[in-house]
Amino acid sequence: MYDKKLQKIRRTLKLSQEEISSQIGISYRAYTSYERGDRKPSLDFLGKLVEKFGINLNWLIANKGEMFNSKPQDIEQTKEAILSEVRKMLKDEGVVK
Repeated sequence: MYDKKLQKIRRTLKLSQEEISSQIGISYRAYTSYERGDRKPSLDFLGKLVEKFGINLNWLIANKGEMFNSKPQDIEQTKEAILSEVRKMLKDEGVVK
């Protein structure tokens, strides 16, 4: 069940297997074994996936709702807004020019 969902998540995010495994903090080998369906993902891995990419846990486990808690582009916009604010704060404090 998780193998197809992991593939769908990765492709929707336009990430390679190497990129997603690195961002989650697991080995490439472990990730590919989950995506092939050779191993069931650990709860720790699923928790990191949900947290890192805003995956809807109900969708992941029970096939209910949308894949993301919010749209991926909304997540990217939010990240950019936060980074912009941090840069401004650092500049205002004289930490960076």
